[in-house]
Amino acid sequence: MMDFDFLHYPYQSQRMVTFAKKGMVATSQPLAAQAGLTMMQKGGNAVDAAIATAACLTVVEPTSNGIGGDAFALVWSKGKLRGLNSSGPAPLGISIEKLNKMGLKEIPPYGPIPVTVPGIPAAWAELSKRFGVLPFEKLLEPAIEYAESGYPVSPVLGKHWEEAFRRYERELDGEAFSQWCSVFAPRGKVPGIGEIWISPDHAETLKKIAESTGEAFYRGSLAEKIDRFFRSKEGFLALRDLEAFRPEWVEPIHINYKGYDVWEIPPNGQGLVVLMALNILKGIEPGPKDDEAGYHKQIEAIKLAFSDGKAHITEASKMTVRVEDLLSEEYASERRSLIGEQAIEPRPGRPGSGGTVYLATADGEGNMVSFIQSNYMGFGSGLVVPGTGIALQNRGHNFSMDPGHPNALEPGKRTYHTIIPGFLTRDGKPVGPFGVMGGFMQPQGHVQVLVNTIDYNLNPQAALDAPRWQWTEGKTVFLEYGVPEHIVQDLTRRGHDIRIAVSNKQFGRGQIIWREEKTGVLCGGTEKRTDGAVAAW
Repeated sequence: MMDFDFLHYPYQSQRMVTFAKKGMVATSQPLAAQAGLTMMQKGGNAVDAAIATAACLTVVEPTSNGIGGDAFALVWSKGKLRGLNSSGPAPLGISIEKLNKMGLKEIPPYGPIPVTVPGIPAAWAELSKRFGVLPFEKLLEPAIEYAESGYPVSPVLGKHWEEAFRRYERELDGEAFSQWCSVFAPRGKVPGIGEIWISPDHAETLKKIAESTGEAFYRGSLAEKIDRFFRSKEGFLALRDLEAFRPEWVEPIHINYKGYDVWEIPPNGQGLVVLMALNILKGIEPGPKDDEAGYHKQIEAIKLAFSDGKAHITEASKMTVRVEDLLSEEYASERRSLIGEQAIEPRPGRPGSGGTVYLATADGEGNMVSFIQSNYMGFGSGLVVPGTGIALQNRGHNFSMDPGHPNALEPGKRTYHTIIPGFLTRDGKPVGPFGVMGGFMQPQGHVQVLVNTIDYNLNPQAALDAPRWQWTEGKTVFLEYGVPEHIVQDLTRRGHDIRIAVSNKQFGRGQIIWREEKTGVLCGGTEKRTDGAVAAW
């Protein structure tokens, strides 16, 4: 693959893979991709491009992310891979006991209760401070321009926007819905495909973030507005939570899969699920492309890895098992032995002790970034801070209300997090960033894209375009349109509860950039399931 051997493999996408030399940005919205590439053309590097793209995505794809969400990044620079965890904790004033007294048995998806500290603005500032070349203010200029002057809504974006409007119309109370509508559905309707949408409050907020390198959001005028808003809602997020927040640089975790090192962010992210599944699969022959047994074994491996992830993953310091034990060869062998000819009901093991946007960038100097940010479940909590355009995330919805669960809600604790950037290396050299967004589909998307790439030698575009499957619970598996009929029949015979999905929305949306080591040529692909684009230079 490092020498682009996959280009000669017969099973390839009808859509063409993209090549470039000086720079590349792959993401889910063309305007955002172009914003990032422009920064490289103005002298910036891949990190500058990632920040500009990410900021722009909060404007041009608000159905999947916003200023009030969380972010993670993997950055390759000067021969080393570094990880950034910019997911925010639960407010210090919240607790299971307080929610129980409010009559709650689980954390709701909407309203003030599931809102955790947003990490996105801090992620942009921290990446710029450590790796950026251009002034931070310059990186947010395209996003500010689109918020002030507007842009035409793209096709997939428009569809998801309408779906969110209908959902919030049903789920939100009148006041919250009117606040959301004032920004995202002015005049009582969402912008249609091809219509111009502007968000002047969003533009002013981005200007404050740009001028203060993010400080206004956590320790300035925006923080004070957020604090006042939550006090008016009798919510838990407070000024002290914002003031205390700092992103965390972390050591990425990895396993070797058939000669390639696959890297993920450590817990509290669910990247560990990817690595556990691949650890199981690397001891299994995949068979030819579209082999019935290959599908079955991949699904079973994901089921086992997910059951462990949901049982054990939370903030790293709160986990009751060690990551290295979950990734041990002995534990992988034990879990692999559970895979037979028939579908199983997954159960977590116990090892021995011992709605989201993704973007990938690469420049001509060898810097590469895998970056992901999200509000969760589309627009998030449904809350918009008045006068700011800030839609707030609802990550707290993933906490458990069971005090005995590892991911139990606690003040100041980070929850099990769904968004995960990925990175691939070989023999200590970068191959490149990859990611597939989409809630709990993300680890499944990572595994399928990597199997397509490493086992089946597909180029980035073909690896992304191949039909996908999604395990949801028990023996239930959704298949995307295009999975061959013989696969459908075989999986049914093996005891899987097979459902054919009516749309491709649930199967995630991804991007990939690989770098050829000898020439530095960049090879990128983007998702057919969204308004994706690869901007190349």
